[in-house]
Amino acid sequence: MENNPRALCVALALVALTGCSDKAPPATQGAAKPALTVAAVTPQVLSWPQTLAASGNVTAWQEAIISPEISNYRITEVLANVGETVAKGDVLARIASDAVDSELAESRAMVVEAAATLAEAQANNERARQLREKGFYSAQQGIQTQTATDTAQARLNAAKARRASAELRRSKANVVAPDDGIISARNATVGSLTQSGQELFRLIRHGRLEWRAEVTAAELSRLEPGQPAYLQGPNGVVVKGGVRTVAPTVDPQTRNGVVYVDLQPDAGTILSAGMFTRGEFNLGYHPALTLPQSAVLLREGFAYVFRIEPGASDLAQVTLTKVGTGRRLEQRIEVSGLDPAAKVVASGVGFLADGDTVRIVAAENQP
Repeated sequence: MENNPRALCVALALVALTGCSDKAPPATQGAAKPALTVAAVTPQVLSWPQTLAASGNVTAWQEAIISPEISNYRITEVLANVGETVAKGDVLARIASDAVDSELAESRAMVVEAAATLAEAQANNERARQLREKGFYSAQQGIQTQTATDTAQARLNAAKARRASAELRRSKANVVAPDDGIISARNATVGSLTQSGQELFRLIRHGRLEWRAEVTAAELSRLEPGQPAYLQGPNGVVVKGGVRTVAPTVDPQTRNGVVYVDLQPDAGTILSAGMFTRGEFNLGYHPALTLPQSAVLLREGFAYVFRIEPGASDLAQVTLTKVGTGRRLEQRIEVSGLDPAAKVVASGVGFLADGDTVRIVAAENQP
């Protein structure tokens, strides 16, 4: 009888365990958990500027080559250097003028001599005329005195022409700037002899620069004079310009045409002739279907958005949809191939996959 209490306890414990095992846990059938909480956005149609990118060289609008006008004379002084701004008529270099001065003095003396000879011939002709009227001179003698007068006059005219030539040569002893501008090159050195056609200086007229942009033959027809252009200068500085003219021909080798762009007056302080730079032309404003850049996923060279299924409320599935991209402005990007009424995930697209379920907290257009 002493083992009965222990047997009773064991029996009670078995009954308790059996009762617990007969109770099954309540079945739970929960919905799929959302992968992310997102905001929805719909595309906006905005009026954006349409641009055309191009590249080309910055060159001088017009570059004058300054050469000496007298040969075999030594340069005695150089007064201008590269980068200096000069005005029309400024002396850039001086040429030894000793020989020219002597030629000028000689021509002036010849004019004086010819003038005296003419005065004597005119006096003789007048005296001969008076004597001929009195019957002392024959007509033949009158013709001779008149011929001597005409000859003296011709010699005086020739002497004056030689004097003018000598004065002109004397004036060319100074090499002067033909126009306002900036000296872009200098080959003149003191002591060298001048030669005909020798380049002494190069001058950028008025300091004006232009951009010669190259565009394809198909794009050439989209450009016309007056359209604005914007160049990328050093350190991100933007230089403004305007299309002056469009080349009427296309290079048969490159199939590109040249567009000549006048740059702003102070472009020379930012750009230099000979630079290669990129820029773009403003072709006017055109509508664009846009989304925030955060809504576009770039993957393997393609652009995608996560489209939210129509009619979704709080929970919805997203579909990976391929789109095309175009212009970018600030934080928005132009897209194509998307229904303007579609709702897409506004941000966090890098954490989603096709078919994921998301929780939508807002559905609004982002400015």
